[in-house]
Amino acid sequence: MRFLLACLPVFAAGWLALCAPAAQAQISPGPLSKAHQALSGATQCTSCHALRVGAAELKCLECHTEIARRLREHRGLHAAVVQNAAPGKECARCHSEHNGEDFQLIHWETPLASFDHRKTGYPLEGKHAALDCKRCHTAEHLAAEERSQIRMKDPGRSWLGLSRECASCHKDPHSGHLGNNCTQCHNFTDWKAGAQFDHSKTRFALTGLHARVACAKCHVAGGPEGKAQYSGLAFAACADCHKDPHRGAFPQACAACHTTEGWRQVRLGQNFDHAKTAYPLLGKHQEVGCVKCHGGADFHKPLAHTLCADCHKPDPHQGQFRERAGGGDCAGCHTVNGFKPSTFGVKEHATSLYPLAGKHAEVACAKCHAPAGAATRYKIKFARCQDCHSDAHRGQFAAAPYLGKCESCHTVEGFHPAKFTLAQHAQTRFPLEGAHPAVICKECHREELINGERTARYRFEDRTCTACHKDPHGGKFRAWMERVRSDGTRAGCRACHSMQSWRDAAGFDHSTTKFPLTGAHRGVACSGCHKPSGAEAAARELAFRTAPTVCSECHADPHGGQFARGGKSTDCTGCHITAKWAPSQFDHERNTVFPLKGAHERVPCGSCHKLVEEIDGKNVLLYKPTPKACAECHGDREFPN
Repeated sequence: MRFLLACLPVFAAGWLALCAPAAQAQISPGPLSKAHQALSGATQCTSCHALRVGAAELKCLECHTEIARRLREHRGLHAAVVQNAAPGKECARCHSEHNGEDFQLIHWETPLASFDHRKTGYPLEGKHAALDCKRCHTAEHLAAEERSQIRMKDPGRSWLGLSRECASCHKDPHSGHLGNNCTQCHNFTDWKAGAQFDHSKTRFALTGLHARVACAKCHVAGGPEGKAQYSGLAFAACADCHKDPHRGAFPQACAACHTTEGWRQVRLGQNFDHAKTAYPLLGKHQEVGCVKCHGGADFHKPLAHTLCADCHKPDPHQGQFRERAGGGDCAGCHTVNGFKPSTFGVKEHATSLYPLAGKHAEVACAKCHAPAGAATRYKIKFARCQDCHSDAHRGQFAAAPYLGKCESCHTVEGFHPAKFTLAQHAQTRFPLEGAHPAVICKECHREELINGERTARYRFEDRTCTACHKDPHGGKFRAWMERVRSDGTRAGCRACHSMQSWRDAAGFDHSTTKFPLTGAHRGVACSGCHKPSGAEAAARELAFRTAPTVCSECHADPHGGQFARGGKSTDCTGCHITAKWAPSQFDHERNTVFPLKGAHERVPCGSCHKLVEEIDGKNVLLYKPTPKACAECHGDREFPN
């Protein structure tokens, strides 16, 4: 049975060769692509398909040997994509056949420019990443051994065959003299950098400033084919590269005084002791290069060194200190340890025409002695504060009596706080009274635009209350405020309020209104009657002209309307007065049908008026009806005959 199953595919192939073309078309899965046209026909199936029991195996790698080789060597894109132990089965996942003559066997799932080159095992780094694919994948760049294996007729269309060696694409500028491993010196970002090369492994390790010198400064043209020379350079002595600036004045080697850390850093202590000369080097002078003083490197020529000005020219202060003691010698303010900072401090400044005091002692010199051209100006004006300081008040105090003199309010101890006292404020057009002395200055003297600059305002033409305080009454008392006081000024808010407290409205005379305050009303706060006009109105928006004048408009009726007449609200004044609610002034003789006689006059009201009833949700003592028959209060008693 197994033999028959094994032979069945062979018999089927032979049978198909004898059948009509129509029958073959029914069995074939479809025409082959143009590249495989030579394999068309039922007799060619086994050229690509291995017939065996189970799933058929593709024989792609028997023809595409260049791919087979890469799979064996585990390199390239196919080695990253094909993970199966039987690679023949994997080919059809990307290259499917029998889809027609014009079907493209090679296609890209993403645009070619977006291809992830890391899948090939050769990631594109640095400047390689920006290159177009065809800049590298060309026939000229194919390695010779790879070119012979590529089956594609036009090698320029193949993506295979490139070497990973730099020289396969780039011409070796060193003509092979430094080997073929370019990456030991260069990277993919900047060819000229050569940062990867470790010069310490050569016979001339780079130290000090040599490490900063560009390669081409030493490796100049002169090598093979006129290229830069990298071998055979002389380096035993400094003079091999550097010209002797001393013209042979010093017989010892350069390294006796100099190091690679810098030409100007001379090791004098070891080989030349400048202290044995007429001018020992101290402070910053030790850091000065020899040729800065010994011009032209002539060390035998005598140098003047009595005064600082013998070397340091021109005078940076342009003769401003020529009249000082010692002719303004630099040593009066400076030392050899550095031109800055100057030794001329606050103590020394006290000997000048302007001793520094207060905050001035903390100011850096350059804040006053500002640069002026080539030199700093030290002779400056100082008679007035404004010679240095701009007017922070923008001319508000330029007129009499201050005449712009800052010292009227400020001291050198600090601009803040000002020394302007309450006694001084009392001499102004607005003496501080009442609660005003407790108000901080900036609450009244706020910043605003004055002469084009924002600054605090100190001069006010309008000094009425409403110039600072918003009228909470919305102008309802304008006529009252316009009244003129005995000093000729308008009353303003002070017509009712005092400067001691806004809530103190003792100045308002309620007896002049339609509702004079009497009795207990005099002790009621204004807001007790003058309440905000609406539920959402601000607390200060009180109703003054529409305040209630009838008792029931302020006070709830505790009697539940028992004494209301003619549909009107109860007139409380018939029984009560404003002095106090109780005792009542109710006249039982005149106002009721039950006059109190005899012992009834001494009976407390509560002894008869006991009934309580709930009216509008409140318990109310009833006065109507009240029992009038004796038996209703005293009971039914029997008397003896």
